[in-house]
Amino acid sequence: MIRFDSKALRFIFCTLVPVTMIVFGLFYTPGFAAPRDDNGGHGGVPLEIMNDPAAIACLVVFILSYIAVLFEERTHLRKSKPVMLGAGIIWVLIGWIAPDYGIDHHTLRAAVFHGLDEYGSLLLFLLAAMTYISALQNRQVFAALRAKLVQSGLNMRQLFWATGIFAFFLSPIADNLTTALVLGAVVMAVGANDPKFVAISCINIVNSANAGGAFSPFGDITTLMVWQAGKVAFFDFFPLFIPSLVCFIVPALILSIFIRPHKPLAVREQVKMKRGAKTIIFLGLCTIGMAVSFEQFFGLPPFIGMMTGMSILMITAYFIRRIGKNSDGDFDILETVATAEWDTLLFFFGVIFSVGGLSFLGYLEIVSDLLYTDLGATTTNILMGFASAIIDNIPVMFAVLSMDPQMDQFQWLLVTLTCGVGGSMLSIGSAAGVALMGVARGQYTFFSHLKWTPVLMLGYGASVATHILLNAP
Repeated sequence: MIRFDSKALRFIFCTLVPVTMIVFGLFYTPGFAAPRDDNGGHGGVPLEIMNDPAAIACLVVFILSYIAVLFEERTHLRKSKPVMLGAGIIWVLIGWIAPDYGIDHHTLRAAVFHGLDEYGSLLLFLLAAMTYISALQNRQVFAALRAKLVQSGLNMRQLFWATGIFAFFLSPIADNLTTALVLGAVVMAVGANDPKFVAISCINIVNSANAGGAFSPFGDITTLMVWQAGKVAFFDFFPLFIPSLVCFIVPALILSIFIRPHKPLAVREQVKMKRGAKTIIFLGLCTIGMAVSFEQFFGLPPFIGMMTGMSILMITAYFIRRIGKNSDGDFDILETVATAEWDTLLFFFGVIFSVGGLSFLGYLEIVSDLLYTDLGATTTNILMGFASAIIDNIPVMFAVLSMDPQMDQFQWLLVTLTCGVGGSMLSIGSAAGVALMGVARGQYTFFSHLKWTPVLMLGYGASVATHILLNAP
């Protein structure tokens, strides 16, 4: 049986209930209606469909599935399961009521396959990227990095800064989840007798990994989505470097004051990278280059370059096994693919098809009209960062892309920044935070992170202000 303590109940009533009320209030406030086209609807779908009880049930299903996601750490129900179920229920309900509003099967299938097109390109890109990360883990590249940091002889405050800096610069190449797991292991190894150091360092790693991923198309799924949607070109993300750096530095300066500069426990850990590790690092960089160059010079989707690079990795692994014989017989890329983060990939499926269903019903047009027309792009994009801290940045960014508001590059960079770093304000706001709550169970928790949220909000505000100051047209 699942039990919720007083803190969990307080979280429900102070966070989830208001959010739910706001969502329902937003959709059913008199005077708000989806924009009409010439047929009296939105995109050929009649406006009245939003008032159908089954359409309202789709909203309820969406909200309930995300409540289940928020309690993943407590229930141990992986986040992909409720959102996949929710996506299926939403589209079944849409299919059930579609004939009543003159929506034929062709229109319905076209809407579903539009979502499949979005998901397929991102799935293949992420699958190739995750396979490279798994291959590097198999070759003990990250373990060797961890061992060097553990045995570096740095004091606790220096280790705090070292892990934060590594997280900031590793996340743009890898991803924030892998970065957090690698550096979280360092923190746990050297801070075994210092729970305060573990908690504060984990907060710093989450914040720096999310900040580092915000200025690179490869650093976070949200930046990847914006890049693949053609809203921002590859090299045009890099003006976010300084705002992202500010987002990391400002909270880190404050947090570091509370870390005592004493020496950690002596830890002996010798790890050597396995055969082929450096070759795979080189191939990974070449694969990134192919993804960028294929898109820049040939107009091909980036996943073509990633999958081509993955094929080269598979051939390389074959020769590593042949040369290494018994010592490298376990290095099978197909097994590596099997160990990819499928929970994240399937969660992404649920997000795209759930949000796609709500968009088909017209609800996102209401939100877009209210937010981007009435509040303005800058205010709305800043608020999206706070939404990503509660809901998760993937559905927030996909919702923005589905709304497709008319914005210039500065605004698309702003929402990319806010969705990328906004998740740092709560531990549940990003994959990095959720992962570290598992690694440092009992020491880094939702409430230990929440204690420092005002400091992280200061970094968030400073990064937004820096972006406006430096990059505003």
